[in-house]
Amino acid sequence: MIDTAKDSKKQVERAVIIGIKHPEQLESEVDEHLDELAELVQNLSINVVGRVVAPVKNPGVEFYVGSGKAHEIVDLMKSLDADSLIFNDSLSPSQQRNWEKLSKVCVVDREEIIIDIFASRAITREAVLQVELARMKYYLPRLSKAWTHLSRQRGGAKGTRGEGETQIEVDRRMVKREIAQLTKELAEVRKQRSTTRKLRERRSIIHGAIVGYTNVGKSSLLKALSGASVLVEDKLFATLDPTTRKIKLPNNQEILLTDTVGFVRDLPHDLVEAFKSTLEEAKLADFLILVLDISSPILFEQWETTLDVLHDLGAEDKDILVVLNKIDKIDAEDEVFAIAKSRLVASNGVYISTKTGRNMDDLIKKISEIVDTKLSRVRVSLPPSRHDLMAFAHKNGAVLKEEYDELGYLHLEINIPEEYFHKFEPFILDK
Repeated sequence: MIDTAKDSKKQVERAVIIGIKHPEQLESEVDEHLDELAELVQNLSINVVGRVVAPVKNPGVEFYVGSGKAHEIVDLMKSLDADSLIFNDSLSPSQQRNWEKLSKVCVVDREEIIIDIFASRAITREAVLQVELARMKYYLPRLSKAWTHLSRQRGGAKGTRGEGETQIEVDRRMVKREIAQLTKELAEVRKQRSTTRKLRERRSIIHGAIVGYTNVGKSSLLKALSGASVLVEDKLFATLDPTTRKIKLPNNQEILLTDTVGFVRDLPHDLVEAFKSTLEEAKLADFLILVLDISSPILFEQWETTLDVLHDLGAEDKDILVVLNKIDKIDAEDEVFAIAKSRLVASNGVYISTKTGRNMDDLIKKISEIVDTKLSRVRVSLPPSRHDLMAFAHKNGAVLKEEYDELGYLHLEINIPEEYFHKFEPFILDK
């Protein structure tokens, strides 16, 4: 972790970030990835004082880059008075150790940065457990680097070492026990979440999930649609825990919308696994709202990353409404080009600004159209004694038309899940 034991490393403040350029990559692509890494690093209050692009044809065993390039990077780091090196590609435990021996500073990779950001954002018990599990799995093969930190975190291993047993072996056993315990606790929390989901599904209310790359405006969209309080911050991974709000559509149909954790390119495998229950909101939803940032230089990568994660979750076949947010950030003269470019990934996308409210009515109309496909329309005639069914229709469907006749019968036209038809069976006029 960045903040290691006080007797081994101080909190780092100044970093040089390193991007690896593989032969098939354009330098502009590597620069965009470094821009994203810089934003990730700055979310940990670390200043980026330098950046390097290192061309690599065949990754080296010792430093990943060549030995000459490694010494060049260290010289730059010293000249900039940096106290850390941060790589955009994953380093093996041995490469990390070799870099630290050469540079005498803290050396981490993108995976560790993301884990640390997740740790700083985790609030609920489930998120805390998920992040801690990912952290332990990441550090297990790196104990020779971080054992003092782990023993400080867990109270040390004094008195637990057997004859001939090294401190690393003791800590490895300790971490494995911690992983087992965290896995057990997380299973209990997920069981509780599953119970909550079943209660929600029992109501048969239509449920949508908002998905997309981190920091594209998913939480802002949920807040704009629901009018309810939702954490909205302009930073990566501001929301780790799913937030669900009830939305009332213009036709009085009520639905649930859930804001899910943001995706990111090359999300560490252990974090994908650890956050599986959180991301399953997308898999269990009736439809998805996929949000993209139209002003982002990595728009296509946001699209591909999101689809890849949805594929991994088995949710790629859902009805997907693509929303291109932050249109307000595009200059008027560039807007036509930006929209034309975005149509390469989303031919039927809705272009909105949650900040200014632009085209939000169009978005709500599109959501209503999707919801209508999930319901069936039926006309009923209710006697005066069964007005309880009118209340049921308002709660569990959308009442499109209602009128009384001269005998006091209430004629309703409603959109409602077919599983509720039996409640109205004696009074159905036509389906």
